[in-house]
Amino acid sequence: MKKLIKVGLIILLILPAFTAYAEGTGNNDANNIVDLDKKTFLEKVFNYEKNAESWAYEGATPCIINFYADYCGPCRRLYPTLVDIAKEYNSKIIVYRINTEVEKELAAAFGIQGIPFLIFVPVNGKPQAATGALPKENLEEIINSFLLK
Repeated sequence: MKKLIKVGLIILLILPAFTAYAEGTGNNDANNIVDLDKKTFLEKVFNYEKNAESWAYEGATPCIINFYADYCGPCRRLYPTLVDIAKEYNSKIIVYRINTEVEKELAAAFGIQGIPFLIFVPVNGKPQAATGALPKENLEEIINSFLLK
């Protein structure tokens, strides 16, 4: 009986890690996608608390910000495409992602109504946004014609 309880506890401790990995929400270093929370968003992307009047990108490399939720089917379908994009454009752009279920304040700050919601942020200029699981070809076109022009 004690052995069974130990095995059950081990499974309970390990299962969330495997679930997160399978959903693409685990350690993102291998995927070149960076998870953001409010604090890192304010530091790396846009400090809307300090610069409420105008957009001021904090980064030196263009980026794509993916607002998603784990329950969202289109978000899960888009994730492998974003992993490919992040690997192919490794030093040219950064791919960030923000879980709207965890970072509700960030989602509200951008008025996000539907997910996946992508923001394309050039180093200079205003960002552009798109909703939905865009095909890789469309993402590459936006990257090449807008982010890297």
